[in-house]
Amino acid sequence: MSSPVATVTAPAVGAPAVAVPFSPRKALLDSLMPLLVDVAVPLASYYLLKAAGTGTFGALAWSSVVPAVRTVWGVVRDRRLNGLAALMVTVNAVGLLLSLVAGDPRLMLLKDSGVSSTIGLVILVTALRGRPMMTAALRPWLTRGEAAKSAAWQRLSVESDAFRRAEVRFSAVWGAALLAECVVRAAGAYTVPVETMVWAGTVVLGAAMVLAFVVSGRVAVVPMERMIEEAAGTGR
Repeated sequence: MSSPVATVTAPAVGAPAVAVPFSPRKALLDSLMPLLVDVAVPLASYYLLKAAGTGTFGALAWSSVVPAVRTVWGVVRDRRLNGLAALMVTVNAVGLLLSLVAGDPRLMLLKDSGVSSTIGLVILVTALRGRPMMTAALRPWLTRGEAAKSAAWQRLSVESDAFRRAEVRFSAVWGAALLAECVVRAAGAYTVPVETMVWAGTVVLGAAMVLAFVVSGRVAVVPMERMIEEAAGTGR
């Protein structure tokens, strides 16, 4: 049985090749780290603060600290906008504004729709601009931290128009699904009894996500996975 840690040869200029240990588990963790820090931490913080008795406004504000700091730090240090962190700041800002609306339960039902529409719109815009944001979430699952597949992804993203179009389609599907979900829930907030819409909103969100998984898998994930396997020399 082969060792789970592979060896990658990294030649330096004017020097002999040097063997560098490669760990698939570490590579996968490194790929997922931006998602964990920019998305999982703010979301977990929000729900933990809510469970601890913090109000919606306070929970949204405090859970925005990490992505806000990362957004500013990325601009200052790298002169580059951290897309995921900036998206979470935007989503929380929308939530903060909508949480100020009080007295009308139907308006409060619109809060989650406003958040979904913000996420969907940002994802869709990045896809239309040819810089799909959902790539950061997709890449770790298709490469699985394997050196050959990671190298194949990098090469395909530069050389293959078909691969780049599939990346765009993946984000476009998710952006469109979230926007459609927002429209349905917003309409339901004013046409369906409040008691029904409280649980129906979750059903609509779940249905939108399942549909996005199925469609994006067919039009983007499957062809991308095939291209990666072929480029990495692992195609069957």
